[in-house]
Amino acid sequence: MGNRTANYAAFYVAEPFDESNLGANATPDFVYYNQLRAWKARDSSFPFVDAHSKTYSVRDNSKWETLKQRLHERLDVSKNIILFLSRHTKNSRALHEEIDYGINNKGLPVIVIYPDFKEKSDIAGYSGIKQQVRDLWDNLPVFRNSMRNVATIHVPYQKKAD
Repeated sequence: MGNRTANYAAFYVAEPFDESNLGANATPDFVYYNQLRAWKARDSSFPFVDAHSKTYSVRDNSKWETLKQRLHERLDVSKNIILFLSRHTKNSRALHEEIDYGINNKGLPVIVIYPDFKEKSDIAGYSGIKQQVRDLWDNLPVFRNSMRNVATIHVPYQKKAD
């Protein structure tokens, strides 16, 4: 096994995926991922090592098996999964595969970023995770059903944690 230093960003985009296509860039979860990359580009000390840059890109017309192989290669060099989970997230084939393989095969911990919430108090209170957040888990059943198998942290969408 190689050195696991990367952060695997998992996010929903409409399929088929093409990063150069305006459709992908207009998908909110993909925009949040691009913001992570921009923060890293502006600040080299920002703690994000993009697993997606560790392997060859996948073309829009690639076969599912090729895409799946790339996803696995990227997850194999990752130390965690950063999951963007918003009201826009849908249970796509690729996102399902990323979460299933990352959690259930690789045992990767998950950092769940909730772009719809700006404060920690929006996510959890004295009685635990709030229902409005728990309802988002239904957007991605494989995550909802598997997150108990790994360490999981739930955070709002902010560059710096307080």
